[in-house]
Order: sequence, then C-alpha cells, then structure tokens
Amino acid sequence: MTIDDVTDGVTDGGTDDVTIVVANAPVSYGAFELTVGIDPRVPDGVAVLDEVAAAGYAGIDLGPVGFLGEGPELGRRLRARGLGLAGGYLEFPFADPDAMPAALAGLDALLETFDQVAGHVPGPPPRPTIADGGGPERRARPGSGAREHAHDDAAWERFAESLGAVVARCREGGYEPAFHHETGSYVEAPWEIEKLLSLSDVGLCLDTGHLLIAAGDPVAFATKWAGRINQVHIKDTDLAAFERVLRAGEPTSAIWSREVFPRLGEGALDADGLLRTLKGTGYSGWLVVEQDIFPRSADRFAHAASDQRANRAFLTARGL
Repeated sequence: MTIDDVTDGVTDGGTDDVTIVVANAPVSYGAFELTVGIDPRVPDGVAVLDEVAAAGYAGIDLGPVGFLGEGPELGRRLRARGLGLAGGYLEFPFADPDAMPAALAGLDALLETFDQVAGHVPGPPPRPTIADGGGPERRARPGSGAREHAHDDAAWERFAESLGAVVARCREGGYEPAFHHETGSYVEAPWEIEKLLSLSDVGLCLDTGHLLIAAGDPVAFATKWAGRINQVHIKDTDLAAFERVLRAGEPTSAIWSREVFPRLGEGALDADGLLRTLKGTGYSGWLVVEQDIFPRSADRFAHAASDQRANRAFLTARGL
C-alpha cells in the first residue's frame, strides 16, 4: 500500500487536501521502553514490521533505538515493506538539569537513526517524540496531575530551560520535535500541557489515550491546541479499567498490565469526532495507532496482531 493509497479522499470538506498518514507502533505489540531488552517475551522486531505492513499501515514508529534494525539495515527493512518512519519516543529528566547530559546522548542516537532512514522511505519525516520522565511519586499514582500541582515556578523554569536545549538540538539536526504528554509524568493533565505550551514553542503530540486518563477531552483539546499539534497518537481508553487501577492503588505500569487501552471503537474515545476535528482544523502528518500492552506469550502477540488489523480496518472505514 502506498502513501497515496492511504490518503486518497481524506479532505477537510473544503478545497485543500488534508494529508493524514496512518502508522502503527511497536508498543501495540508489547515492544517499548519498559520491555525491550528487559522482558524475554518481547516479539522480534522483524515480526512486528511484517505484521504492521500486512495490516496495511503506511508507517511505523521506531520503538527503542535498534529494535527494528540498525542503520542502513533499518532503511532496507522499511523500504522492503513500503513503510515510512513516523517518529521515535524518548523521555527526559527535564526538571533535573544535572541528569540531562546523559539523556541528550540518547537523543543523539535517535537523530542519527533518523538521518540514516529519513528521505529514503515514504511518508512525512519522522518526529523526535519527546516526553518528561516523571518521578516516583507520579508513577506511583497515575493521573494525579489532574488533582495536584507538582512543580513550583522555579521547577517549571528549569523544565523550560532543559526542554529548550532538547528542542534546539532536534532542530539543529533538521527535525521538528513533538512533545508527548504521558501518564505518570509531570506533564499529564490538561493544565500541565497548557503550561508546557506556554513555556515553549515546541509542537505537541496529542495522545488521545493518555489525555482521557488525565480527564481531558481529546476532541475539545484537538480544537483548542490545533495550531500546536504536529503529531497524533490515537488510542482508545477503557475508563472503567483505569478506575480499577486507581481503586487498587496500582502504579502507572498497571495501565499496560490491565490493558486499559482497547481496540479503537471499544472505549471512551469519540474517534469520529476526533477525526472530523483533525480534518477540519487542517492537521497533516502521521496518525500513529497505539494500543499499549505488555507481552505475555505467542498467543498474546497473535491477538495483538489481530487487534491492529481491526484498528486499521476501523480507520479505513472512516476514509483513512
């Protein structure tokens, strides 16, 4: 499937075409920063690439650097399957300047990977998708950003200074970053996202699942933040399952172990309203389907692959 195949007919109802390109992500198969190199049950990167291509996606997110392949090998694997590269996720200790130099080395590795692939595969350029690393008190109480203020003005100033260094490094490398709000971090609640946007000119990666967990309305905020959104991660959310996490006093990792994110159309996300809003506000770029899970078995991988085919069909039925 080509990029043109994916984007034909996706318009805002006016005269200008709105190009939305659909990708998938390794996290939908259980492969991400908390599992790769840690959990032996993580599926093989080539198997993930094969499933993503077979499901009809036009691209894939990187996952941890090296998971899908190194250097030119990654480019060959993507081209062979007609896949573009949507971006790569990386967390930073923004409120702790002393810890930033080590984190910047990880950013350099990410940008180097982009350099070896970008321009040689189809689709829009990849986004460095940057996030706050949070802290133990936030990770122990997911969603608490909606109820408390963790940073004072001085902490936000340190945050903004560290973020500025990351954004500048991305732009010097030729890539426009997107900031990803994340459950268990210091930027999870809508007010924290808006504080972040007021402190920086960085683009926003709107993650519908994490916003729902943080008591935000993805459709309303897709309208409000339209001028800043330069990446979208679309995932549905089972809010009843998240409430069970809260009642049990479980940490952020429980949102994956309890599988709080179901197939598209099976949770609280108004997906049709979101897609209308993105098209109507002129969003162009990657729409990355995510359905975060922990890997458990070969059977769970097969189930994840089935879910991702269903998610792709859900979006195809809506003109994407």
